[in-house]
Amino acid sequence: MFSQRDAIARLLRDDDPETVRMVKEQLALGGEDYIPDLRDLVERNDERVSRHARDVMAEIAGHGADDEFLLLCHFFSRESDFENACWMLSQALGAKFEIELLEHKVNLWGRQFLVRTSGIVSNRQRVLELANFMAGELCFRGNTDDYYCERNSLLPSVIETRMGIPLTLTLLYIMVARRAGLKVDGINLPGHFIARHGGVLFDPFHKGRILTGADCEEILARQKLKLRASYLEAASPRQILLRLLANLLYVYDLRGEQEKHRHVKAWVKALSPAT
Repeated sequence: MFSQRDAIARLLRDDDPETVRMVKEQLALGGEDYIPDLRDLVERNDERVSRHARDVMAEIAGHGADDEFLLLCHFFSRESDFENACWMLSQALGAKFEIELLEHKVNLWGRQFLVRTSGIVSNRQRVLELANFMAGELCFRGNTDDYYCERNSLLPSVIETRMGIPLTLTLLYIMVARRAGLKVDGINLPGHFIARHGGVLFDPFHKGRILTGADCEEILARQKLKLRASYLEAASPRQILLRLLANLLYVYDLRGEQEKHRHVKAWVKALSPAT
């Protein structure tokens, strides 16, 4: 018997883009009721049908993601997990991706880096090895050509393009190092987010180059600030999330994206009472 799933698959294979769009739209509106059918379609040996089914599943997963992220912001604390918050933020802003695949990729990088650091006892050498792995081998770098772009602040996009801003690149360095058993802190330096392992400061935006105190003073001098000990303290997960949202607020304001600006402003407000 010709099943509903077969009928959906036939429509998703249609050569008319408008037909495919309408079918996907109706499936997304059906929400959770269509998840079993979509899972079956994803597993079929038909790349076109599988791709369209994945798109719909991602859109269904995004429904309500805004409210879920707002709730997370209300209860986010110094001990909360910034990594999970970054995945949720991307979903709340409509990014389509599969968390499990991305986490698998980061886990793999962590294992690879662990092998490279076996036997290294110097913090400086570990930082050099981390920079060589992330910037040299994986080609992560600062996006200097299109700095004020939404993608630079969304972790899935940074993983895909290998480009980001100081904060998101530092977060990826932290995530990979964490999986290799190394502690890397994010440093909320005004004007330029950086990283630290042990007593070694370094800059993931500029291919992980090691920073001296004079380098930090130079960064601060651009904003007419002098170096304070507090500027070099490890940033808490909540401080990280607030800075990430502040970056997005600036981007959306600059580009006139009022709807997204409104959402992000509400999230900042939810986080702020706990500061």
